[in-house]
Amino acid sequence: MIYDVIIIGGGTAGLSAALYTLRGGLSTLLLEAEVHGGQIVVSPEVENYPALPKISGAAYAQQLLEQVEAVGLQIKYEAAKQIEPEGAVKTVTTTGGQYQARTLIWAVGVSPRRLHCPGEEKFLGRGVSFCATCDGALYRGQEVAVIGGGNTALEEALFLAGICSRVHLIHRRSEFRAEKALTERAAQESRIVAHMPAEVAEITGEKRLEELLLTTPAGEEELPVSAAFLAVGKIPANELLQPYVTLSEAGYLLVGEDCKTNIPGLFAAGDCREKPLRQLVTAAADGAVAASAAISYLRGA
Repeated sequence: MIYDVIIIGGGTAGLSAALYTLRGGLSTLLLEAEVHGGQIVVSPEVENYPALPKISGAAYAQQLLEQVEAVGLQIKYEAAKQIEPEGAVKTVTTTGGQYQARTLIWAVGVSPRRLHCPGEEKFLGRGVSFCATCDGALYRGQEVAVIGGGNTALEEALFLAGICSRVHLIHRRSEFRAEKALTERAAQESRIVAHMPAEVAEITGEKRLEELLLTTPAGEEELPVSAAFLAVGKIPANELLQPYVTLSEAGYLLVGEDCKTNIPGLFAAGDCREKPLRQLVTAAADGAVAASAAISYLRGA
């Protein structure tokens, strides 16, 4: 069978794209390497998605999946290993087989770079977070930490300084890598306390994160906090597209707001593309745009 569209990635962008392609009458196959929903499934609460005042990330992902399944979603939990996106018919080889379609929507998202220290996995979703705008409000009035020294880390720290009693900014180097304007703003914010050079050696607690153990030039330091926001980088999973589509230095797809790549019939949506804001709402928007573009392409518009 040759599908109208194959969507690679079952996060918000991919599932939203499927919702629109199926409602548009396209035969659709969605391929997901791990679990549907993407990164959001580990968030205990989502409070910034329109019309959903408060919901867990796992519940949000399940509701979205069920909504798309209700209109006929076919999903296979298989990882893409090779793609051939050029030509009128595109081929995707996975861990479970080989599939063909007239269009592809690439929506693989990104993976947060990890610290790889003891306690990180244990407290994921219980104090360890990768998104201050997603989870910061859960720690209003409390002391938290941000780990990282780039633009994202300082932006997260400045955001959290507006709602938390104190923000400990931990960076392994002696100087921040962020833009000068951000470092100056952070220096002027009384609620931000910089720890540098310092590295997180261990994350501890009982049921939830309670303390970070830091390694500094002066020795070890215990830092009691309610949450740790990791901002040490993202890893976009775009390697399979590298021979065909231009990537940024950081590995993101250089695709515009129309979600069209340089290859006819190949579209990209969500966090895997270069964009200023990576949130559920922008991923959903990308999915809708990419699906609309695929529909127009197939109709010759």
